[in-house]
Amino acid sequence: MNLERTALLMQNKTLSPRIAIIGAGPAGLMAAETLLAGDAQVDIYDAMPSAGRKLLLAGKGGLNLTHSESYDKFIARYGERSEILKPYLDLFKPDDLRVWAQELGIETFIGSSGKVFPKGMAAAPLLKAWMMRLREQGANFYFRHHWLGWNEKNGLRFETAQGEVLTEFDAVILALGGGSRPETGSTAAWIPILESHGIEIAPLKPANCGFDIQWSEHLKTRFAGSPVKTVKLSFGDIKRKGEFVITEKGIEGSLIYAFSAALREEIEARGSATIHLDLLPDWSEEKLQKNLSQPRGSRSLSSHLKKKIGLSGVKASLLWEYLPKENRDDTALLSATIKSLSLVLLATRPLKEAISSAGGAKFEALDQNLMLRAMPGVFCAGEMLDWEAPTGGYLLTTCFATGRAVGKGALDWVISNNLPFA
Repeated sequence: MNLERTALLMQNKTLSPRIAIIGAGPAGLMAAETLLAGDAQVDIYDAMPSAGRKLLLAGKGGLNLTHSESYDKFIARYGERSEILKPYLDLFKPDDLRVWAQELGIETFIGSSGKVFPKGMAAAPLLKAWMMRLREQGANFYFRHHWLGWNEKNGLRFETAQGEVLTEFDAVILALGGGSRPETGSTAAWIPILESHGIEIAPLKPANCGFDIQWSEHLKTRFAGSPVKTVKLSFGDIKRKGEFVITEKGIEGSLIYAFSAALREEIEARGSATIHLDLLPDWSEEKLQKNLSQPRGSRSLSSHLKKKIGLSGVKASLLWEYLPKENRDDTALLSATIKSLSLVLLATRPLKEAISSAGGAKFEALDQNLMLRAMPGVFCAGEMLDWEAPTGGYLLTTCFATGRAVGKGALDWVISNNLPFA
């Protein structure tokens, strides 16, 4: 950054660069905060009636801000995008996020799984404090402004209730989200706009999503919405304990989300994916056989399983779903099935239902500051970039970090080009 130019901007308010941010989610708001610290004039546009709709939705079950594991392990969670994302995460690490929240008056704590939450768990107090600070710093917000792209003179076009609005800026930051949860504003309507300007976009796909399974009428009628607790899921060489939920169409939940990228790719390649569930991960197969081999007298097999090994309810129904009646008296086979129940996943649930999306603007189309190479002065941040992350605070942390990066990058670019500021 040109320090002399920065000093001049600080002294002469008429030289403040005018920068538009389209999208008032975490990435856009963090970009705004960064720009305001550099004395830019910041106008934030969003199609929704208020800011942070997806953040508020994420906070309904407790806002998972980030994760407390070692930074090297944290970075590795992004898989093949780890190397690309690291420079941006270096600008705003998980510990930085916690300090930032504290500065807003929001204390955080580390849960038993290592996830980091606000002490009040909710997203609303954090968002309210953040919006108040941004307004005090001079941010201008324009809600119910649906972005339509650019006109022939590179002016920004917005559709509003009062008709189309045109405006011009020194730089533009796009933080429009992916394609999941469109009711929050993440509609992916930006894709055809960027593609019309020659920007290559990786197709959006469901991430951290549920999957379809062909359940029997009995199981889905009786157990849809039921949690399946403390099982071990195996897929390929990966095994993990956790829980998930039976849905009318299939399965979803934290344990499933942890495998969703690999399962999605398997379905794309082979048409289906088979997972294996250990319904009683704390029991050995030998112990199961020993307990189940004991006489059951007049008890039904279901009562015998409940009494001898504690298997009942939705777990027992999953077992009966896949073990034919004629094989249920075979203790060895019964025990083996409990330890490795095969479920065939037929498809991902629709993108609109997913927690997040994979795909987006390809990094090859962007420079190191996340500016579009084909569109100087236009930057992209957050979930509209081509990456994905598991649940656990990784998605939100990177939205904050890339927002910080594009705020800095946009200000650097405007200053380095000595543009005629408004």
